[in-house]
Amino acid sequence: MRGKYRRCSPPATRWRALRVASYILAVPASADSPRILVLRFSSIGDVVLTTPLLRALKARHPGAEISYVTKRAMAPLVSDHPAVNRVIALEPGGSLPGLAASLRRLDFTHRLDLHGSLRARLLRFLVPGTWTGFNHRRHERSELIRHKRDIYPEARPVAERYFEAAAELDVKPDGAAAELFVGPAALTRAAEWQHATGIGLQRRFAALAPGAAHNTKRWPAEHWIELAITLSTDGFDLAMVGGPEDLELCRQIVEASGVKAGVAAGAFGLQDTAALLRQAAFAVSGDTGVMHMASASGTPVVALMGPTVRQFGFFPYQAAATVLERDLDCRPCSAHGSAECPLGHHHCLRQLMPADVAAAIRHRPQ
Repeated sequence: MRGKYRRCSPPATRWRALRVASYILAVPASADSPRILVLRFSSIGDVVLTTPLLRALKARHPGAEISYVTKRAMAPLVSDHPAVNRVIALEPGGSLPGLAASLRRLDFTHRLDLHGSLRARLLRFLVPGTWTGFNHRRHERSELIRHKRDIYPEARPVAERYFEAAAELDVKPDGAAAELFVGPAALTRAAEWQHATGIGLQRRFAALAPGAAHNTKRWPAEHWIELAITLSTDGFDLAMVGGPEDLELCRQIVEASGVKAGVAAGAFGLQDTAALLRQAAFAVSGDTGVMHMASASGTPVVALMGPTVRQFGFFPYQAAATVLERDLDCRPCSAHGSAECPLGHHHCLRQLMPADVAAAIRHRPQ
């Protein structure tokens, strides 16, 4: 049986995003311009999906000073964003009280908690003041996972739920995609990698992201191998992307397929990966951070969704994307994926066949 194709909205350029946002009149810069603290510790996709809110805040309040708190590993995702004045990073092994002490020395008019974790709540306690958050829809999510009962009032993307935390700042989604800004050094490193590997120099290349934090979000390796062979036959070089933990899997796929491919997984930081994704003709990914990075880079995406569903809010946001998923009674089975399929068959991804993905690629939105 074939998977069900779903297409998301076409992408908008960053310039268009700013124009669309102009329907809310900008507040003139003044001494009273807001000083906004935005908190989102992790993970990759979650941080990327905060960027529509950052854009809207700057469009509505051009004089706003925005400070972004995140983990050091996530900082490159927002470090070059033009709306962000400073990134305050929680260092590996760093203490929350130490971070809180730094934040207490700053004067904020608004504190937006876009995480809502135990660590975030503790930071809120350590940094006194009025904090606002958003509804995680945890009850609705639990009902859908445990009882397969959909009580969501609407399938609202997480990128738009974040706006609930900024209700007092009078901002609305502008209809454009998330965005990633990269510095010149990252662009240079991506170009150097292409020249060193030869990927994308003579023909277009596709970015493949076979890894995932949880096994049930991983498309089977044998499917990736078959897809790699098909794409190479169709005239594409391949760039295997992901983190250090995905390196061995990427190498196995390249070796087994025997195609022209370069392995960038583990060799690049987040900005370098984003710079490479910008150059790709398209990306194929599961429900991972790379999927959101590709969407935010303006690269067409074919997304392979398994244990998670649209109601959770993490499908590609306002992007040139085709979502492939199976309509199964056992979906969703978890909020973030798990080590093993609860039923032992993993039909949600095993039954998405390489031929289905290849067909979606050939008919992808441009």
